[in-house]
Amino acid sequence: MGAKLRITDVERIVVKVPFTPRCLEWNAREVWQWQVVEVIRVTTDVPDLVGYGETLPHYTWGKVSDEAIERVKGGHPGDFLGDDTLGAGLQMALYDLAGKALGVPTYRLFSQARVREWCPISWWNIDMPPEALAAEAQEALAQGYAAYKTKARPWWDIFEQVEAVSEVTPSYFNLELDWNQMLINAGNATPVLTELDKCERVSIYESPIMQRDVEGLRQLRSKIAHPIALHFGNPPFPTVAREAVCDGFVIGGGVARVLQQGVLAEAFDKPFWLQMVGTGLTTALSLHLGAVLPMAQWPAVNCMNNYTDDLLVKPVTIVGGYARVPDGPGLGIEVDEEALVRYRMEPPFELEKPQALLSVIWPGGRVRHYADIHQIWDDGHNGNIPAQERGVTMKVTPDDGTPEWTDLYARAQVSPVHSGE
Repeated sequence: MGAKLRITDVERIVVKVPFTPRCLEWNAREVWQWQVVEVIRVTTDVPDLVGYGETLPHYTWGKVSDEAIERVKGGHPGDFLGDDTLGAGLQMALYDLAGKALGVPTYRLFSQARVREWCPISWWNIDMPPEALAAEAQEALAQGYAAYKTKARPWWDIFEQVEAVSEVTPSYFNLELDWNQMLINAGNATPVLTELDKCERVSIYESPIMQRDVEGLRQLRSKIAHPIALHFGNPPFPTVAREAVCDGFVIGGGVARVLQQGVLAEAFDKPFWLQMVGTGLTTALSLHLGAVLPMAQWPAVNCMNNYTDDLLVKPVTIVGGYARVPDGPGLGIEVDEEALVRYRMEPPFELEKPQALLSVIWPGGRVRHYADIHQIWDDGHNGNIPAQERGVTMKVTPDDGTPEWTDLYARAQVSPVHSGE
């Protein structure tokens, strides 16, 4: 990288990238704002030397601040590598820029030792009914995936979900289940997970109970066959290593943090998922990190499949459950400038929240109505919902304009409404 190279400008380009129809329907309850993507374009005093990155401003480990942009202007890209305070999109763009300036792939800026040319990658969806998960699994197979990470929730029958996916997928297709701690404790989780252990497709359980429950995790781990994954840092890494509470991790965040946590995981032989959410740009960065981190052995979770457009001219190559690490300079991808024009948003960069009644229905006609998914999360974490009852389902009812819907929605906004109230 020549000494004269300087950053001349940093541009924010905010776009709305549509979800696929099925993802649009089910993401609407919780992550509808993920359609908002901020692309960072960094230009330099060298003609045509440009770096790109992206941030999901409503879901990120670090937003790009105006201060960070001003800080890098006029500077040399190499001065800022490894600085997680820059935020997601700007840090990514500078790694892309530095790699292009040196004529090397981004992974060479992390390490000289590449451990894989193809990285395992996972399809991802938020929680959906069994038939929707099965349809997504079929689409995943068609696009070259062999692993599927999804949310397990006490408002769906997890056994019906697993069976539906199993019926439409081959034996090598893996299903990874994330409870976000909603089984709460080992007493609830043990019968559920020991039963799921019998299912051929199931491979990993993420955060089945409260991550702070060290003793509960130790007990649970001793009783089940499949690995338990926890988000790195909770409980603290020394406790995890000493007490043997999990088999691996979820790792994400800035480049410096990912590399540090990846090295610690390697020291204790703990595999992990790289969880970095976005379109094709974020997926490319994840692949470069996976190329040099030996324990990035579980399929990376990038959520790219949720979008109708990856914002790339040429898509990431995915075959047999693995994605090829781009080998061109920088991130090794070409951003689709026409897509940035086509999807460009004007401020404010927020999407209106869809209004819908969320009704959880248990066998025997027991129903509880909610106005917001976070109400159900709270009930789940507070132990107010059966941990994983068979036959449970969720019904989503958008505003139909009737007085009955309006009244029930207003009451549910105050607190959950039980059947018969």
